[in-house]
Amino acid sequence: MRTALLVAKANVLCDRLQQAQEPAAAFDAIGATTLQAIGAGLLTINAWHAEQALIERLWSSDTSAYPVGGRKAKGDSPWRRQLLERGELFIGEGDAALAAVFDDVQVIRGLGCTAVANVPLCHQGRVIGTFNYLAERAEWSAAELAALRVLAALAGSAVRDLLAARE
Repeated sequence: MRTALLVAKANVLCDRLQQAQEPAAAFDAIGATTLQAIGAGLLTINAWHAEQALIERLWSSDTSAYPVGGRKAKGDSPWRRQLLERGELFIGEGDAALAAVFDDVQVIRGLGCTAVANVPLCHQGRVIGTFNYLAERAEWSAAELAALRVLAALAGSAVRDLLAARE
């Protein structure tokens, strides 16, 4: 039964992505599917402006805590080098891991989130954005991380389209 439910959700997502006229509609479809598939949490989809070392929030599942349009400078750090420069998945589990990486850890705690999966969005070998999922977890399962990577890959083309439209 679980397989049938996953197939149905995948088909709905594919239909919504085919019908999306703009990146925001694609983000809405991917966001809804992510929350349904992985469970309650916070999802943000961001653009990475490497030349300014700046993250720009393009979509958020909680716009009161993390509004669209928010920007954060990202100075040199192990997190930045791993995720934004090398394009590698970042996993943070537990309060200490979150506090070591995020300056807004109080907001994250207030949302009940205890773990993060930051997935790089890449195009032609360079990072163009991030797909960030925070939730109440002791640890991420391999299945959750695989699902997040697939959903992030779908979001990458919408981020690319949005950035191209601005040029």
